[in-house]
Amino acid sequence: MSIDKVQIFDTTLRDGEQVPGCKLDTHQKLVIAKRLDQMGVDVIEAGFPVSSPGDFKSVQEISKLVQNATVCGLTRAVKKDIEVAAEALKFAKRPRIHTGIGTSDSHIKYKFKSNRDEILKRTFDAVAYAKTFVEDVEFYAEDAGRTENEYLARVCEAAIRAGATVLNIPDTTGYCLPEEYGAKIKYLMENVKGIEKAVLSCHCHNDLGLATANSISGVINGARQIECTINGIGERAGNTALEEVVMILKQHPYLNLDTNINTKLLYDTSRMVSEKMGMVVQPNKAVVGANAFAHSSGIHQDGMIKNRETYEIMDPAEVGVSDSAIVLTARSGRAALAYRSKKVGYELTKVQLDAVYDEFLIVADSKKEVLDNDLHDIMKTTNIISQAVA
Repeated sequence: MSIDKVQIFDTTLRDGEQVPGCKLDTHQKLVIAKRLDQMGVDVIEAGFPVSSPGDFKSVQEISKLVQNATVCGLTRAVKKDIEVAAEALKFAKRPRIHTGIGTSDSHIKYKFKSNRDEILKRTFDAVAYAKTFVEDVEFYAEDAGRTENEYLARVCEAAIRAGATVLNIPDTTGYCLPEEYGAKIKYLMENVKGIEKAVLSCHCHNDLGLATANSISGVINGARQIECTINGIGERAGNTALEEVVMILKQHPYLNLDTNINTKLLYDTSRMVSEKMGMVVQPNKAVVGANAFAHSSGIHQDGMIKNRETYEIMDPAEVGVSDSAIVLTARSGRAALAYRSKKVGYELTKVQLDAVYDEFLIVADSKKEVLDNDLHDIMKTTNIISQAVA
């Protein structure tokens, strides 16, 4: 069976930058954009050009820099927004205008003080106007997650008639369950007239911790673009994490879905974004966290030493991590202690290991982690002679 490609739309520089305190200057954005392009991202959402002169400049400079990816600028369904975005994108090899409007009854009634028919008209007009500037136009139906499916299908049809090439179906508030979001995508695939003319895109937020699950459910049900950020950063609880969806698709080949991402750059890119945005990656973060390939339980460590696949479904090298870590704590067993001791130059016999282990437990109970220097001290205390390891 042939493998379908899922386009990766990275919005680290737009939605990701909306995190309080994570503002980037143009130079920092260019460094990240260059890396995203090298990594194989299909679309880079470079910013919201009309929002500020700085954002306009950043989108313009990124448009000049990027060689392979489509460069995208966000707008509201407002003519001025669209005109400014088109100007900012004029140097892009592959420009895309991303325009849209809220479609849920909540947004229509309270945000726009409008009605469904008027939103349909604004949808058509915005896409049609954007189409006069660029060929590639993406339409977002904000709060699609809480939009009634039949009406959402009508909105999508209006966008397609106006020339939209991509239809973004955002779970803006992170409310949907995976089954609900997947069913929504399936409904649109089966009920939108002309759906074959456009690509459905998943843009999920993580308010309930379901952004990744919802995005995967979306592509299983027919979407072929995922909108995501490095480290899952973004508004409120964040967005879908790029590294998570990419590795999920890679680790489940029976889905027959894959991306163009060079996964060996994931860890380094995660660190780059963390450093430039000042956002620490939580240690237990999937795929790129400091503990993602670290093992401290004695049972796990013993299994890992015998065969890595007993407790790791990914080879750390696949995401750019040099090796798994055997972390020595009071929960570690003799196998882990022998393994780490050998790494620092001590080839222990069974009798020596028993003696060292008793001293090790005393030290381990007094601190969170036993480090290499602690091992040397333990060897001195127990009179173990260092031996060269071949």
